[in-house]
Amino acid sequence: MPFPPDESAEDLWVDDHAGPLVRPFALARGRTTPAKGQFDMISNVIATQPVPAHEVGLGPEHLAIVGLIQRPLSVAEVAAHLKLPLGTVRVLLGDLLERQLLRVREPRSASRFPDDDLFEAVISGLKAL
Repeated sequence: MPFPPDESAEDLWVDDHAGPLVRPFALARGRTTPAKGQFDMISNVIATQPVPAHEVGLGPEHLAIVGLIQRPLSVAEVAAHLKLPLGTVRVLLGDLLERQLLRVREPRSASRFPDDDLFEAVISGLKAL
């Protein structure tokens, strides 16, 4: 079916108010969990290398992510820059991690911090000075 005379193919996929009409689940190919990795909101991601020119299966969003993470960014920041849902960004990051195009630094867990008793002892020691 041909387009109306005043519309092009691109006009049908972009709405002036809503932006691109490609839904996030389409970007993630219907996947809801990353192929690899967990990606906490505050995990930092950084590119390990540029995307090879012959890399097959990566979309423009993957390339945009690699361009963004030339310096460390949190997963939440990547989602904000791309204006995509966090779940979609996690799936895309999983694709890049699987291809070893990024490195992830997970946040420190609370169990790795010193016990409160240590902090109380330090405070008591400082007060005694």
